Amino acid sequence: MTWDDFYSEYALKEKKEKVEKFKILNQFAKKGETLLIGSSLMEGFPIHEFLQNGGVSKIIYNRAIGGYTTTELIAVMETCIYDLQPTKIFINIGSNDIACEDYTLEALLNNYSYILNEIQRKLPDTKIYVMAYYPVNEKDNFHGKSDKSWFIQRNNTNLLKANKAIKKLALEKGCKYIDLNTGLYNEEQQLKKELTIEGLHMYANGYKIVFDELLPYILE
Repeated sequence: MTWDDFYSEYALKEKKEKVEKFKILNQFAKKGETLLIGSSLMEGFPIHEFLQNGGVSKIIYNRAIGGYTTTELIAVMETCIYDLQPTKIFINIGSNDIACEDYTLEALLNNYSYILNEIQRKLPDTKIYVMAYYPVNEKDNFHGKSDKSWFIQRNNTNLLKANKAIKKLALEKGCKYIDLNTGLYNEEQQLKKELTIEGLHMYANGYKIVFDELLPYILE
């Protein structure tokens, strides 16, 4: 077994375990609250710390799973969404789709459209907020490493194209599209180096910028 095979097998096992944990955790969740769904960029959002530090009393559940694509989310919508019957959903899903070698914008939009349609069908009174994909930093080196293979597909050009497309889709579906990225860009329109671990994922200081923009939508 190669390292890639081992890592893929481990990642798949970890994803399945998270879904099983969520199934049990959902039994103790309060229905009708706010929900975050998506992949690692949502899973890693330290939103509860920010809420506590700001003295904001709000119940928010996070059912995002690192590494997830839109296809994987579709398979677990019962557990990650419907069990909780949220009144608000914030979605950030699809950046891993863009990273795939066989990525096409059409396939991403087809899956995203299905996700939105199903949520609206099963939870017609739920407000859906479609979040813009965060920028990446393709140019700087991190921790002495210069590997840019992650950005072959998942680059700012493709992310901006996808953002335009999902914005159009969200508006057509009657959902709210929110772009919280203004404070994340440097002068070269890259994700600021000081906000990101390796050019993709953010430290808490990056999420704090997003949180400050997100909070009004949480409270509305």
